[in-house]
Amino acid sequence: MNGTDLTVIVVNYNTEHLLGPMFDALDAAADGLAVQTIVIDNASRDGSVAWLRRHRPEAALIANERNVGFGRANNQAIPHLRGDFVLLLNTDAFVAPDTLAKTLAWMRAHPDCGVLGVRLLGRDGAQQPSCRFFPTPLNTFLMRTGLARFFPWVPGIDDPRWDPAVSRDCDWVPGCYYLMPRAVVDEVGLFDPRYFLYCEEVDHCKRVRQAGWTVRYFADTTVVHIGGESAKTAGEITESGRQISDLQIESELLFFRKHHGLAGLAGAIALTALANAYLALKWIVKRRDVAGTQPYWRHTGTTWSLLRATGGATHPTR
Repeated sequence: MNGTDLTVIVVNYNTEHLLGPMFDALDAAADGLAVQTIVIDNASRDGSVAWLRRHRPEAALIANERNVGFGRANNQAIPHLRGDFVLLLNTDAFVAPDTLAKTLAWMRAHPDCGVLGVRLLGRDGAQQPSCRFFPTPLNTFLMRTGLARFFPWVPGIDDPRWDPAVSRDCDWVPGCYYLMPRAVVDEVGLFDPRYFLYCEEVDHCKRVRQAGWTVRYFADTTVVHIGGESAKTAGEITESGRQISDLQIESELLFFRKHHGLAGLAGAIALTALANAYLALKWIVKRRDVAGTQPYWRHTGTTWSLLRATGGATHPTR
């Protein structure tokens, strides 16, 4: 123990409007704790760096000259860590007053836990996915097409029987509130730098579990998570009312190649094409409209384009 209870790592990208509320909530929860804060700014253009220097001079600031991505930015904090525990906190995640005390107490009482996440709520109070299971080419296909209900024996990314009021072990937790013992960072490291955005915490939790640690969903406190604020400027496309970015497709390809091999990657590509064909046909049957199917074909084309650009999902494009 070195006298610092917790190091909080915050990666910021064009979210100056959220920094004040995020820090205010963090301050209220940090009462009585020795907290080190490290902020990595990914070349924001909205005045975030000036705000941080003016309002949070006590925070260690790393101001990047270009956007290096979420995972690489978090990794930049590793040489500066002083806390017994490390918390990755998004700028659009607002902790409750009891969040830090409760989660740190639980982690100290359970030294086998490598990563802990909490109950995530939207700004409207709606429950968000907080306790998840590893994606596979098959369960991703079933989830995307809505066919998962016909295959209840296939483990899904989200368990339909999940009770958000009950704490439990799981495969991975979202990275907006991501608490670890310092020993996990020392042993496993943080994020694979090939993921620019998306899948970082999925991959990290998989490596943490492989190293013998557990991953835990902790239901006894909440964090309000807005979601998607930084990604709004990351070049998204719209598909059937929801946003799917090229970066997300790329990260999924990298993840499947890394953890499922060439066969798994080939299966993912084939099932992506099948899912888009199925969704396009479903759209035509329901809407009697062919033009509305363009996003599905574009998604398939983007997937193949990124497969080539990443050398068969072996390296990132940026």
